[in-house]
Amino acid sequence: QVQLVESGGGLVQPGGSLRLSCAAYVRTFPNYVMAWYRQAPGKERELVATITSGSSTNNADSVKGRFTVSRDHAKNMVYLQMNSLKPEDTAVYYCNARNIAQLNTAYWGQGTQVTVSP
Repeated sequence: QVQLVESGGGLVQPGGSLRLSCAAYVRTFPNYVMAWYRQAPGKERELVATITSGSSTNNADSVKGRFTVSRDHAKNMVYLQMNSLKPEDTAVYYCNARNIAQLNTAYWGQGTQVTVSP
């Protein structure tokens, strides 16, 4: 069973920063590719960033240079550092996990709200 719990969302002014955290309750955390997605009101869920077991990362063009994804294998944690936030970053952010042996199966957290507003 896989459980993902996000935290760290909130209200921030444009140009500000937030760090999201995702606690992954899994037996073999290094076996999971981790990712952050987001969904804004009225829009489809979109991929924000991914990180492999070896900490190779890939970011969406819309967040490159502003967001950084990282993971801590000792703590089973994934982080999303978000800098230079814009109003269009407002969304519910979801943590996602996929086992490398079963990539077609995705696990999701409950989401955390990020609101960027003056």
